[in-house]
Amino acid sequence: MAKDTELKLQKAMIYSIFVRNYSEEGTFRAVEQDLARIKALGTDYIWLLPIHPIGVKGRKGTVGSPYANQDYRAINPDLGSVEDFEHLVNAIHEAGMKVMMDVVYNHTSPDSVLVEEHPEYFYRKPDGSMGNKLGDWTDVVDLDYSNVKLWFYQIETLKMWARFVDGFRCDVAPMVPIEFWQAAREAVRKVNPDCIWLAESNESRFISFCHRHGIANFSDIEGYQAFDMEYAYDTRDAFAGYLRGDRSLRAWLDVMNEQAVALDPHNVKLQFLENHDQPRIASFIKEDRSLRNFTAFLYFSKGAVLLYNGQEYETAHLPELFEKDPIPRSAEAGRDLSGLIARLARIRREILSETEFWHAEVEDEICTAVCYRSSREHLTVGVFDLHVSVPEASFTVSVDVPDGTYQDEISGKELSVNAGRMRFDGQPVIFRVR
Repeated sequence: MAKDTELKLQKAMIYSIFVRNYSEEGTFRAVEQDLARIKALGTDYIWLLPIHPIGVKGRKGTVGSPYANQDYRAINPDLGSVEDFEHLVNAIHEAGMKVMMDVVYNHTSPDSVLVEEHPEYFYRKPDGSMGNKLGDWTDVVDLDYSNVKLWFYQIETLKMWARFVDGFRCDVAPMVPIEFWQAAREAVRKVNPDCIWLAESNESRFISFCHRHGIANFSDIEGYQAFDMEYAYDTRDAFAGYLRGDRSLRAWLDVMNEQAVALDPHNVKLQFLENHDQPRIASFIKEDRSLRNFTAFLYFSKGAVLLYNGQEYETAHLPELFEKDPIPRSAEAGRDLSGLIARLARIRREILSETEFWHAEVEDEICTAVCYRSSREHLTVGVFDLHVSVPEASFTVSVDVPDGTYQDEISGKELSVNAGRMRFDGQPVIFRVR
């Protein structure tokens, strides 16, 4: 829970891998071959999308969604054997990283082991058939956590995997009772006291929709009773609106400022530009310079950072969830953010503090954010050109720091501030004031 959360998670970098689509082979062994490159990005945790067998009944697409889980206690043989999985986990640990497993506890496939062995564990529609509380997803059926025997089964499963992995990313966590997650956390702690918990929280509009229709869905505040980290979906609407041109940069960053005020240091948000459920950032932003700025802004934000495999190569294509659709493992047309990402990871580790206060000032007319991370001892400034379309050539921005010369931690170049103004060539800059 938040009071037990280690502050170092505010600096964590999580690299998300869809094993099936990570390579042409789509196996654990193929991931293992690439660990040195992943580590060089500054990765702390590798999050594996669901690795369990996929249901056949109601399957969507050719190979189906990994979120249509057929057996919580087994490994999808298409990815490799149990021994292959253990070998990958050991290799990740040897490389100095940790492993996070995806937990899909709101639903299973219609032909799951639990459907066959314990049909009483499932939600029933008014006609008595299995189904979904929300929508009509043909490849999954919802579980019913009013049955306490289900709690025991699910917690025992978590304890089994906690002997191997270092954390759990919990799919649509707010649709499972917070009391269950609290009980699960306490039980897992006895097996792995260092296990971390990440909730895929929901956007506020979706939470409101669920409540209006009598569907349980806990809020971000409630979620921190059991989780260390939550998705930054509380700012996603404003961010997506800015990308579409529906909202101003100020409107988006005002929401970011509100988030920073609302959270204490033990409330860790997972900041991201994209994930496996959201469009690739490169599908909105075509300019390499703009992508460099958005990436630097992400790493300067308060909270843990999520990088979805392929994002480092400015990949615009979002891989199919229901098909075999490999993600390129090398730069497309020479576009590669890996070097920048590695430098930003170093800045987060060595310069930024977990307890600093984050705040952004906005110059809407030039789509520029001047962000401050401050404490009594330190002040670090980041300046980011956040044009979605073609950026300006160069301009000056206001910065609230003493006049003088500073060093950009990204490029190593000197920066000059005169009369509270700094010349900005459009490349992202981060500099320490004190």
